[in-house]
Amino acid sequence: MGDLRSLPVPDGLEGERLDAALARLFGFSRTLAAELISAGDVQVDGASAVKSDRVHAGAWLDVVIPPPPTMPVPVAEPVPGMRVLYEDDDIIVVDKPIGVAAHPTLGWTGPTVLGGLLGAGHRVATSGAAERQGIVHRLDANTTGVMVVAKSEVAYSRLKRAFKERTVEKHYHALVQGHPDPLRGTVDAPIDRHPSGDGRFAVVAGGKPSITHYDTIEAFRAASLLDVKLETGRTHQIRVHMSALRHPCVGDLAYGADPTLAARLGVTRQWLHAVSLGFEHPTGGERVTFTSDYPDQLGASLDKVRAES
Repeated sequence: MGDLRSLPVPDGLEGERLDAALARLFGFSRTLAAELISAGDVQVDGASAVKSDRVHAGAWLDVVIPPPPTMPVPVAEPVPGMRVLYEDDDIIVVDKPIGVAAHPTLGWTGPTVLGGLLGAGHRVATSGAAERQGIVHRLDANTTGVMVVAKSEVAYSRLKRAFKERTVEKHYHALVQGHPDPLRGTVDAPIDRHPSGDGRFAVVAGGKPSITHYDTIEAFRAASLLDVKLETGRTHQIRVHMSALRHPCVGDLAYGADPTLAARLGVTRQWLHAVSLGFEHPTGGERVTFTSDYPDQLGASLDKVRAES
């Protein structure tokens, strides 16, 4: 049973749909708001309602707020295919394979980088929430490549600061549909959760500032291979920005990619790979850079699109 919250609809939400009004009032996703309404946990002026009802300023809302979900803890078991590229007393750098999340999250039951490191006997920093200990940045589950994890507490705090202050150099390669015009450019467009509440992100006015620099490495008949440098690190940033340019990553069906092209090239995920990561070593102070080769599927699809051209 959750907590009952009662309050009037503010003037600024006059005429909004009930699910959208709840999302704005309580910071819910639209999906959760709709679930609460259909479960009968929301009343407007003492009566049940449906999510598409329009609310009026001053109407009285009674909402049963569900208790916060308990976050899953990392399952400590080795992750097949995850290679350690470098390790010392402060950091461990891994080459993350496909289908592995950085750390446990609600709704993710698959393997994680954190669980894989713990399962292989590596020590990681205990700073941060229990389910994210040592994690200073993330890659999407289906984005492969270089990722650094903090082992010491001093490395955790210094690397977190380096990512926040944008002194880390993150380079990705992305195979995108078509040919971006211009061939080299910058996308400066704010990102937030997609209004649909389906887990995607989108360019949204008032979202978090997000900056992506890209440069064409090679142009093919159907696609272009880009070098992408991230200035900020928003969730799905490259995927969202490329989709906004109408040049989604090949295979990225969630963001508008052509399934026919993906199938022809044998791509079953977004064609996006973190090729290099450069930063100041948190205790040594020297600049270090780590690189990762393309996984087999991405390399093979690149050969195919090159041969077609």
